[in-house]
Amino acid sequence: MHTDAEWCATDQRYLISFGSVIILSADIRPDHGSAASVVADDLANEILTELAPGASLPSEAELAERFAVSRLTIREAVKLLAGRGLLELARGRRAVVREPDGAAFADFLTALLHNDSKGLFDLVEVRLSLEVQSATLAAKRVNRAGLLAIETALQGMRDNAGAAMADDPDADRRFHDFDVGFHEAIALASGNRILGYLFEAMAVPLRQGIQISRRGHANRGHTLLDTVEAHERILEAIRSGNGRAAGEAMRLHLKDTERDIRNALSSMADRPTRARLR
Repeated sequence: MHTDAEWCATDQRYLISFGSVIILSADIRPDHGSAASVVADDLANEILTELAPGASLPSEAELAERFAVSRLTIREAVKLLAGRGLLELARGRRAVVREPDGAAFADFLTALLHNDSKGLFDLVEVRLSLEVQSATLAAKRVNRAGLLAIETALQGMRDNAGAAMADDPDADRRFHDFDVGFHEAIALASGNRILGYLFEAMAVPLRQGIQISRRGHANRGHTLLDTVEAHERILEAIRSGNGRAAGEAMRLHLKDTERDIRNALSSMADRPTRARLR
């Protein structure tokens, strides 16, 4: 009889003795949580360096034997990787490697903007770095399909600007969707897959930033037609193949967006003060 808790390697069970009663708890180890994390890290490296999207992981039994851990540990490691967006899980079949996307990064950015208004300015700074570069590259590399995607997004902005300014909420939503689509199309037209990936991750928080900047834009006496014109200048530079002009047009647009956000946040902060003064 075991008088103390001990690890029995032969049957991989943890034996816990209470007096004369022995409780055998299968698949429980003192460092079980850390074991799953270690396995997850090793598997993540394999997924990122050796496995293509759509590939299936080996079975739980194979992985358990390879890493010398229980199937439960493998199961938890796989769940950790699914949480990171690396694997797709479905009942009754092996885990499958997912196509990379920016979901986890997008969640981080969304939470950051929700909890800290400074995040809006951090996002604009990032956009200045990424989007000026994407516009510059797009002017040099864009193909017919890429140019059509940019033109289509801009036309969507034009088609919805009037109704959006007349307080049509559906048109307003469509205008913002086409606005985000315009910037996404430029990132994709750059031909740089990492830029496209990063912009995909920024798309949701970008919508939040656009909605806030819209208020400051109106406060400063501008309309959505001004926004359309700024985007037209970017498109014309890309269409003409002038990388320097495209980058500069994008830079000026984003600096204007930064001023709009600053105005909007300032007016929102002043509102309670004004209410108290009445």
